[in-house]
Amino acid sequence: MPPTGPQSVDRALAILDAVADAPGPVGAKALARRMECSLSTAYHLLAPLTARGYLVRTAQGYVLGPRIPGLHRSLLRHLEPAPRMADLLTRLRRTTGAEAYYTAYRGGLITVVDTTAPVTDAAHPFTPGRETQAHATAHGKALLAELPLPLRRRYLAEHGMARLTGATITSAELLEAELSRVRGQGFAVSIGEADPAYTCLAVALPRGRDHDGDAVHALSVSLPTEEFRRRPREIRAALGQAAADCV
Repeated sequence: MPPTGPQSVDRALAILDAVADAPGPVGAKALARRMECSLSTAYHLLAPLTARGYLVRTAQGYVLGPRIPGLHRSLLRHLEPAPRMADLLTRLRRTTGAEAYYTAYRGGLITVVDTTAPVTDAAHPFTPGRETQAHATAHGKALLAELPLPLRRRYLAEHGMARLTGATITSAELLEAELSRVRGQGFAVSIGEADPAYTCLAVALPRGRDHDGDAVHALSVSLPTEEFRRRPREIRAALGQAAADCV
């Protein structure tokens, strides 16, 4: 990602991202090489991140620190559209046998906020965090369909419409037609558009009167396409009931 602010701030955040994305502890020398800075500069940036609990220094290198779970809890508190969302996701997972997700659009960004998929499941295509493939996912399409046209166009202009599989919609005109169908039928579906082996199904959640004006939320499930094709009506019904429970 290109720099967007003071160099020291960008580098500190890039270090945090690098440690978060790494499969294990990362040494200061490796971080300095990645940041293209001196080792002394790397330590200068690592010191406040460690002091504030964002990182922890171990014998093997730096890992995420105890401040990170608190940030996620704060995110859930700011975005959660209904009480006991984690319980609702668990029930949806139990009812459908599919992994369940809560996603949100806010301030020009789409975020996968919470999921029943284990964080260690690297094979699963949808993970918590910033969503950059909204045009190809059911939860992304459910959220985009709810936005006013100017916000939708701005989002797509900023994030693009990369071709992820042979089924991915990469035309703005075709996507608009797809989003019109989503609004008409009340749910969004993505069959192999983000990952060739998976289908996801999503519904936008009703907007509560206390929510931010630009915030939109969605509930979704994903599962192998072969399994979805055996019982699409059952999965749609379970997802619709879960969405109704959010009211």
